[in-house]
Amino acid sequence: MAEVASFAGVIALLAYPVLAQDGMGPVPENAEARSYGGGWDCVLGFRANGAECIAIDIPENAYATGRSYGSGWSCRRGYEEVGGTSCKAIPVPLNAFLQSSGHDWQCERGYRQDRDACVPITLPDNAYLTDDPSDSGWACERGFTATSAACVPIAVPENGYLTNADYGAEWACERGFFEINDRCDPVVLPANAFLDPDSYGAGWRCERGYEPENNACVAIDLPENAHLDRSGNRWRCDRGFQLSNRECALGR
Repeated sequence: MAEVASFAGVIALLAYPVLAQDGMGPVPENAEARSYGGGWDCVLGFRANGAECIAIDIPENAYATGRSYGSGWSCRRGYEEVGGTSCKAIPVPLNAFLQSSGHDWQCERGYRQDRDACVPITLPDNAYLTDDPSDSGWACERGFTATSAACVPIAVPENGYLTNADYGAEWACERGFFEINDRCDPVVLPANAFLDPDSYGAGWRCERGYEPENNACVAIDLPENAHLDRSGNRWRCDRGFQLSNRECALGR
């Protein structure tokens, strides 16, 4: 029995440093007992080293993170880490401000970024400032388009209107007109047709029961055992019938 007890004591002594490494055992200096689960944790600015809490070397303009991994500190807002040992101030150029993240800077309104500086935006006539300092910093007013460093009027033909689109066509033809050679010509409606709401094509569509043929709408000659399809401008054979020589024959 004495040998067993002695062996158990040795095991306990060997296990103690491991328990202390995990924040178990007596609470050392610069530590506090956990509020649940037992054990202890080092206070902010210290980290566990065996059964002790040793001070973290926190550089100027940094703060303790309280994390057990990494350096244990992070740079304050407006500073950036250098070589994992110090924090240096982020250089903010004239006419700029530190972003809310604290990790970068942004030019003030009326200025745009040019490498490490903020230069004044030259605003052309018929333009206004935008909130994108990385680009030109301005956009043309409605009715104008950007060409080089100027805003030139958009040539909208008669019976056309501005699309206000950032990309693509700057103008489109009014309803009842179609685009041809940079102008808007009136749509000539054949009999039994109506204006097409789509902006492309002939500008008109045949009424139901008619099909387009040579710029006209001709009545559909519906064969027996057939019906108009969903568009109303074509036909198909009824169920159970097959198309054969423009007729619908009983399927076999």
